[in-house]
Amino acid sequence: MQSINDNSDEHVSDGTGNNLLRALNASDLALLQPLMEEWHGEMGAVLFSPGESVQHVYFPCGPSMISFLVVLENGQSVETALVGREGAVGGIVSQGRLPAYARAEVQFSGLFLRMESAALERAKLQSLTLRHLFARYADCMVAQTFQAVACNGAHTIEQRIAKWLQAAMTRTSEHEVPLTQEQLAAMLGVGRSYLSRVLRSLKQRRILDTKRGRICVLDGEALSRLSCRCDESVRRHFEEVLSGVYPVEDESTAQRNPEFIAAE
Repeated sequence: MQSINDNSDEHVSDGTGNNLLRALNASDLALLQPLMEEWHGEMGAVLFSPGESVQHVYFPCGPSMISFLVVLENGQSVETALVGREGAVGGIVSQGRLPAYARAEVQFSGLFLRMESAALERAKLQSLTLRHLFARYADCMVAQTFQAVACNGAHTIEQRIAKWLQAAMTRTSEHEVPLTQEQLAAMLGVGRSYLSRVLRSLKQRRILDTKRGRICVLDGEALSRLSCRCDESVRRHFEEVLSGVYPVEDESTAQRNPEFIAAE
């Protein structure tokens, strides 16, 4: 496997930093390994925009994450899916290079495995099991999108904020999420002033705090009680279709922040 990052972790080179790649059988993983390179994505990096030809497939590793954003006619961008180490972004099941519908943007910086879309197409022609696994992943992504639509229409901003922060904490195992209030408001599709009022209430209840460019979860258990159960529904579907791929919450992220306890 080619590497373009001198500081890469050893565990990334064999694909185990990405759960979807780890689900491949040995022969399929060996088929893909020579085609992949390590790529470091900085927060905000745009992988492709609406209408562009998708040239590469990206597999987030470890805490790295990508957001799918739909750009509305007024220029506002609303997040429709968050993809971490459980998945991939790019032409997973499409035949050939097709134009992108949404913008794919690095949400949390870090390491990714990247390969050319055309190379993946050639690999899929060689392996039926590879095609089947990626097709099952595409089904899971559709389920995630369906759930997001229902969540946006039925649940409160508090519940959606809690769900999003929980998803981020599960993938990073960190209590602090590098995200500004402006970014969170844009992704949720709500006004900044409305989001500020909701965050102020959560801060008064000592569930979270905000710093410059970061949101710090102080009480993960309270956040979990506040969250809707949409992420659990998506996780159950993943388990039925691709068992062991969806990230599992680290117990440490569900508890209270030790720094907060020390300050009480």
